Amino acid sequence: VQLVESGGGLVQPGGSLRLSCAASGFTFSRYDMNWYHQAPGNGRVLVASIRSDGGSTNYADSVKGRFTISRDNAKNTMYLQMNNLKPEDTAVYSCKVRGSNYWGQGTQVIVSS
Repeated sequence: VQLVESGGGLVQPGGSLRLSCAASGFTFSRYDMNWYHQAPGNGRVLVASIRSDGGSTNYADSVKGRFTISRDNAKNTMYLQMNNLKPEDTAVYSCKVRGSNYWGQGTQVIVSS
């Protein structure tokens, strides 16, 4: 199993980023997936979840209305569209196969002026 995140970077408050999680080594379309973030000095926090078929999503209250999770099972890829970013969104963002211990290496997001 391999999960590779990309798309992080430095962005000003109010800006947008789109993160990607490219999956391989398993049948991606059969598994629910999660995005987590980990801010400096804190533990991992669940940000968003998506069902295997993409038909159901859930979000942490802190990102509702600003972030959108999606997936393309034909491309074995999950996405996190992040809009109206705030400094408190600064963290390492990682994807995970729900119910497993398979994690990506993470991608850094820094929201700062």
